[in-house]
Amino acid sequence: MNRNSIRTKVRIATCCMAGAMVLSGSSFVSHAAVTAGASSFVSVVAETPVESDSTSGVSLSLAQYLVEKANQAVEAQAAAAEVTENETPVVKSEFADIGVSNVSEDSYINIRSEPSTESEIVGKLYSESAVTVLGTEGEWYQIHSGNCEGYIKMEYIITGDEELAKSISTRTAVVNVDNLNIRNDMSTEAAVIGQANTNDRLLVLEELEGWVKVATDEGDGYVSADYVALKNYFKVAESKEEEEARLKKEEEARQAREAASRSSSSSSSRSSSGSSSSSSSDTGSAKTYNPPSGGSGQSVADYACQFVGNPYVYGGTSLTNGADCSGFVMSVYAAFGVSLPHSSSALRSVGYGVSTSEMQPGDIVCYSGHVGIYIGGNTIVHASNPSDGIKYTSPANYKTILAVRRIF
Repeated sequence: MNRNSIRTKVRIATCCMAGAMVLSGSSFVSHAAVTAGASSFVSVVAETPVESDSTSGVSLSLAQYLVEKANQAVEAQAAAAEVTENETPVVKSEFADIGVSNVSEDSYINIRSEPSTESEIVGKLYSESAVTVLGTEGEWYQIHSGNCEGYIKMEYIITGDEELAKSISTRTAVVNVDNLNIRNDMSTEAAVIGQANTNDRLLVLEELEGWVKVATDEGDGYVSADYVALKNYFKVAESKEEEEARLKKEEEARQAREAASRSSSSSSSRSSSGSSSSSSSDTGSAKTYNPPSGGSGQSVADYACQFVGNPYVYGGTSLTNGADCSGFVMSVYAAFGVSLPHSSSALRSVGYGVSTSEMQPGDIVCYSGHVGIYIGGNTIVHASNPSDGIKYTSPANYKTILAVRRIF
């Protein structure tokens, strides 16, 4: 509704009101119905005496007075409407409500069931982890993080620092289809440099119109935005139940390591006795490999390094005839009696996590859509790509490391 139409309706209302006035001496009281926005000034008019020597004078003065008030109301109403129309809604940053753990690297703070150091521990919050603050109680924050909800003292949570919250997040493209092509350009006609499957997380480099630029071991590539969901991931708290499950996995890994060590010692004995009896054979393998020996991360790294130079085969699991990145890691650990998934994204949750500063030989180093095995000296061994096959790469952080998982 424009200003003129508002003004017209209000003026009509004022005329009706003037006609309904009951005059008593030099004062009047309005009994008129209030319409068309005139309510904002009726109370003022009803209490304002109008002095005049004649009834017609009163009517004229009243009409002029009401028209002036109507004009003022119209202007105020229109101004308010313009402000409302021009207001831009304030959209909060997705990092605005994120709190960040204020503990040193590789340490943690307990999450309590109540705001008291005497209450039950329900989880742990590690360094560079994120929380949502639900409320405050005394010197405590009530927080939610991952599958854990409880209380942490305020001194251990940094709030209101959006840049800090953003710095600990990882922007990823979560794949929602199988066999999603990763191309070398933003076109369905461009060459395919790799593929990703459902729930794989690819590190986002840039968000473009209809495409997302992602990091892969074959180089930077592009995926259609229609087949991925863009999300920021944070390191979150570990609940008491999750910690217990992790410790159970670690114990199972320890037992598997001991079993593998016993098995490899037995295999070595059989191999040594068999080599002397077959020395006169005219045929043999062009390349021989030592069987897995021992049950430590270093043993895993030493065993894996034997296969450098062998081919990369997408979907493959053969250490000699060809494997892809996750197939290589899976098959190396299978030789030590450890069963791992054939999926780079799934490998980010095996064993238990360690920081990049604490990497040891045998640790599984996880990237966006890729994995390798750390061998020490800031170097990994991995099934890289069809061109390079299984090879060494240094430094280990040649691209962003999403996780480091330890089995042994």
